[in-house]
Amino acid sequence: MVKKNAEKDVGFVRQFNELKKKHPDAVLLFRKGDFYEMYKEDALKASVILALKVSDKILPLEKDPIKLLTFPRHELDKHLPKLIRSGQRVAICEAIDQPKLMKKPKEKVGEELKSQDKTKKENNLNQETMAKKKKEQAVQEEPTKTVKTAAEEKPAKEKKTEAKAEVKSEQQAEQKAEAKQERKPREPQMITANGEKVSHGHAFQSTTNPADWYFTAKIDGVQLKPQKMDAADLAAYQKKDMTVPQLMEKYYPTKLMPKVSEEAYQMPKQLSGPDGAITIDKFNVYKEKDEQRPDYGKYKFYVQMGDTKMSAVASREDLNAYFDRVVSPTQLVEKNFGERLHLQSAYEKYQLPEGVDPKGVRVAKDHSDNKWKVSMDLGDKGKTSKHEISFDDGYSLFKAKTATREQIAAKYLNTEITGMLSAVTNKLEKSASMKM
Repeated sequence: MVKKNAEKDVGFVRQFNELKKKHPDAVLLFRKGDFYEMYKEDALKASVILALKVSDKILPLEKDPIKLLTFPRHELDKHLPKLIRSGQRVAICEAIDQPKLMKKPKEKVGEELKSQDKTKKENNLNQETMAKKKKEQAVQEEPTKTVKTAAEEKPAKEKKTEAKAEVKSEQQAEQKAEAKQERKPREPQMITANGEKVSHGHAFQSTTNPADWYFTAKIDGVQLKPQKMDAADLAAYQKKDMTVPQLMEKYYPTKLMPKVSEEAYQMPKQLSGPDGAITIDKFNVYKEKDEQRPDYGKYKFYVQMGDTKMSAVASREDLNAYFDRVVSPTQLVEKNFGERLHLQSAYEKYQLPEGVDPKGVRVAKDHSDNKWKVSMDLGDKGKTSKHEISFDDGYSLFKAKTATREQIAAKYLNTEITGMLSAVTNKLEKSASMKM
């Protein structure tokens, strides 16, 4: 018995090796009685995903023990979805050959089949002879019969068989109808501005780190890359205080925005600059491959305008907008290279905090290092430190005149100004509470 089991194990491993050559990217699940088994690298890979223990098994033809992972047949519905959700391609291998025929030599199998055919023929001849005899006896013994319908002449067994067949066919029809209903596409959970259907939106727990949860969905049947959820969003979603459309707006905002025209992506394009039109000849995205650079491995925007070439690290938001085609390259150039091109629109986002007098802005050359710096006098609230301004900002302020002194101050000093204002406010509140 032990020898037979060993032979079976060797056979399964041999089949595993052959199938693995044909399907190297698939995890192979072998059905073995009431259990499913995985071998070698598949066992190690699945153990991490399913959190199951791997064992070592010694086989006669293998030099080293092979890795084995097994689980009961009834747990397939539990483990299979985990493997698929983790991105694995799974192939289930079931035994289809008859063991008895597989064990016997071909000659014996042929002899058995011949003897079975001979026996069948003899039985058929005997049945035909008996039927003829019965028919003759019935003709001799029975008096004249009255005419009956075909249904009445059929034996009771045949009637029952027909009734069963009808019931089975009805059941099969019902099962097919139910299967068709199940295969119906899921109703969309929302429709985007582009008319695309969002479905299968849900949150799921990480298999490698249970503390992490992710949100994902499908758009027109295409799976979106899962996004890690904030704890507050997860809690709100589980309490049904946050809907799938709201989660889509937060984690996939560019998927919901209306797309720009194909024409907007065609080059060249023109941009209004301080000295006239700027022609954008080329715009694309690339990954920095120079290991000596501090931005190595990051995605960057590249723009070419005549002989001028520029690059800048792209934010995740801008990358999504570019690939989802909801923002034109011209808009991305204006946003990411506007200050270097001295565009007036690039400085409009910089504004001093409300209530700050712009007369306190000071832009002057520091005689200690001969560099242009900006500072702010807030009166009784104090003065900020001096911050060096870049060449591009200096050019925009003095030469192109596309930036104001207030905008330059807001760009470099807003963080410090806000901190000074909040410190004064806290001091006043503290003194007021002490008087009370």
